[in-house]
Amino acid sequence: MSTPLAPRRAEGRSLDDLRPVEIVVGAVPNAEGSALIKVGNTHVLCAATVEDRVPRWMQGKARGWVTAEYAMLPRATRERTLREATQGKQGGRTVEIQRLIGRALRAVVDLGALGERQIILDCDVLQADGGTRCASITGAYVALALACRRLRAEKKLKRDPLLAAVAAVSVGVVRGTALLDLDYAEDSAADVDCNVVMTDANAFVEIQGTAERDPFSPATLELLLTLASTGLDRLFDAQRAALMSPTGETRQNPTRA
Repeated sequence: MSTPLAPRRAEGRSLDDLRPVEIVVGAVPNAEGSALIKVGNTHVLCAATVEDRVPRWMQGKARGWVTAEYAMLPRATRERTLREATQGKQGGRTVEIQRLIGRALRAVVDLGALGERQIILDCDVLQADGGTRCASITGAYVALALACRRLRAEKKLKRDPLLAAVAAVSVGVVRGTALLDLDYAEDSAADVDCNVVMTDANAFVEIQGTAERDPFSPATLELLLTLASTGLDRLFDAQRAALMSPTGETRQNPTRA
């Protein structure tokens, strides 16, 4: 599985290291909950909006809804990308990612406890260096938790709708070596690329795995999932530390994992 000479990684990271993680809460003061998450050079602004209504197809069911929208700013990348609004429609990648974020968050929410209200998570990529969908899920959970905390403080919820925490991390095989938390350069060169979404109860929500070249074995998948679990434990620690800070205030000493 591994080669004698492992790939050199940016920031002096070992094979099983995350990039520096920073979560700043209250980054969007007008939102019911918000978090700016920085995973290395990938920065995503996540904001939660609470609406006292649900989509028409859910009306009258005494259940709430959680959904997400995802976008990348034009200069989040090295070369400017066109705003999708100027093209008149969202691209397939955008739709796929925001559906993933929504599924991941709904997996840890008791929708009945929300009542007939909707929480929308906006995830805007300010800077992209690989792993934007994973950072979005991890940061959006913090924004969602803050919004639920606010609803409970305002006596709008009878019980906590959150069943668990959820986070996501990328893993992959680059030049024969399994790596945790791929940056863009590593992701571009990966033989195998996986995104793993899990709860802090050690349960999988979604696994997205692709062989970019040759098919990979069950043993390789098992190794990657073990590596992902190690990184996710650190991300859950970062989420918990961020949520200990006062709601709506920027952390003076940002959480790092």
